[in-house]
Amino acid sequence: MSAATFNSVSCSRGCRWKGDGKIWKTNKPNGDYQLNVKRHSVVSPKGLSISCSKLEKEVRVALLGASGYTGAEIIRLLANHPSFGIGLMTADRNAGKSIESVFPHLVTQKDLPTLISTSDADFSDVDAVFCCLPHGTTQEIIKGLPHGLKIVDLSADFRLRDISEYEQWYGQAHKAPDLQEEAVYGLTEMFREQIKAARLVANPGCYPTSIQLPLVPLIKAKLIRDQNIIIDAKSGVSGAGRGAKVSNLYTELSEGIMSYGVTKHRHVPEIEQGLSEAAGVKVTVSFTPHLMPMSRGMQTTIYVEIAPGTTVDELYEQLKLSYEKEEFVRVLEKGVVPRTHDVRGSNYCYMNVFPDRIPNRAIIISVIDNLVKGASGQAIQNLNIMMGLPENAGLASYLPVFP
Repeated sequence: MSAATFNSVSCSRGCRWKGDGKIWKTNKPNGDYQLNVKRHSVVSPKGLSISCSKLEKEVRVALLGASGYTGAEIIRLLANHPSFGIGLMTADRNAGKSIESVFPHLVTQKDLPTLISTSDADFSDVDAVFCCLPHGTTQEIIKGLPHGLKIVDLSADFRLRDISEYEQWYGQAHKAPDLQEEAVYGLTEMFREQIKAARLVANPGCYPTSIQLPLVPLIKAKLIRDQNIIIDAKSGVSGAGRGAKVSNLYTELSEGIMSYGVTKHRHVPEIEQGLSEAAGVKVTVSFTPHLMPMSRGMQTTIYVEIAPGTTVDELYEQLKLSYEKEEFVRVLEKGVVPRTHDVRGSNYCYMNVFPDRIPNRAIIISVIDNLVKGASGQAIQNLNIMMGLPENAGLASYLPVFP
């Protein structure tokens, strides 16, 4: 008899075996197969389909808000994840549909569950949750989830530690202040140890990620002044979400640049929260975001004053030292200008620092993919840590896409 080894066997009637086993082809003329699973043995007729499969993925995740750009990006990135498998997906306006009917580029992902409404979701068979719902809707939903779940929230609902600031900038009272006290801010390279023990991680915004990664090490080292920081940031249109808005129409955005949220963008308090914590004093920045006629990508240009007696070379060396052991943050060779093209589709942040023509000033440029390191990639990086897995699991294989 010939044999094939398998890890699990699933039958159309719902029975399943897990563990070591073999499929034996008998010597009978009708071509029957015999299943040996530990101490159990079953003879299968030739007409029954028997397939061998890999070991079932050990962490079952739920994806809330799967029909948005960040949800679709999580699905794309998890396709190659060795441990995370999607067991539940919600999309209230698309409940009952397959994911390929919402995102045709995911047509090859045949094992994904049908989209359901959040109110119909059963979390009894999942270990972790990615929450990609809009801000203002997430707090009550997360408050109602089983306590044993690990949660990464990609909305802004748990990023601001001061709930009065949340009310000021988002126009509504915080509905889960107890959870806010528990939430850990998920800028991975800065809060890795806290993330390890967290149950709820607030995934950072895209702009704050691209800004804090270069600035926090320099502020902590007191190499730049914490005053007069000017930030000019440009994002692909996917950063504005998938909702139908006149301002996001092709004719409104193509062949031009649009500034928005001038002096009042909702990422301002998140940026200032992180920089103030690094400085030990209140930091106020001048931040202006712009939408660019590209689908994804983010470039942030930051103008800073150098601390007295400090050189731009010292800023460069501090950034190199801070990130020399980090896989996803790279300080480029001196003089090399970071480009959004070079991080597209990946979880990388590239950065560099340049001397300004104005004495005692420096220019810092950082680039990320706003949907990956700025959202879904960093969310997976965080959940990897929370589940005790290698931080780069499911992410290292995604090199930047160019051209």
